[in-house]
Amino acid sequence: MAQIKITQSEVLSDNWYVLRKITYEYTQSDGHVQTHQREAYDRGNGATILLYNKEAGTVILTRQFRLPTYVNGNPDGMMIEACAGLLDQDNPEDCIRRETEEETGYKITEIQKVFEAYMSPGSVTEILYFFIAAYAKSMKVSDGGGVEHEQENIEVLEIPIHQALQMIQSGEIKDAKTIMLLQYIKLQGIL
Repeated sequence: MAQIKITQSEVLSDNWYVLRKITYEYTQSDGHVQTHQREAYDRGNGATILLYNKEAGTVILTRQFRLPTYVNGNPDGMMIEACAGLLDQDNPEDCIRRETEEETGYKITEIQKVFEAYMSPGSVTEILYFFIAAYAKSMKVSDGGGVEHEQENIEVLEIPIHQALQMIQSGEIKDAKTIMLLQYIKLQGIL
């Protein structure tokens, strides 16, 4: 097993989140030591959830503008996604309950953690906690749409599961966390 020793960590940017250049020694299993430099972007950890309604066969997704996709060829920058947010010192369950209500307007009761994953392990430190939860119309407590002070402008979408899966094929849904959650509920026979 390789051994790692960090020898230097330099902050390159601390504007929105933290970008560091890290120098480390990597000792391979044969004892050979290599020195590497990599940049790591630390934006904190996050949580995401897919709301589903078994009786209606629907899921709740959101649509919002994402600048990085716009500058990388997404013509209008709009992304269809599962509800998500950064933990901001909360535990993953509390975070996702708060984000669900803020973004979708649903006050959920029972949530189920399904897995956790690093989404871009070559450059971003974030680990994402994945959840699912059943929803019903009676759980709707507001219009959702996000929090004004965070400059969120979120559209809430209720979509039949078969249509959401087709939207992956057509390229209308290109968000990895959303694809993973949609495939999870399909593979598990939840919807």
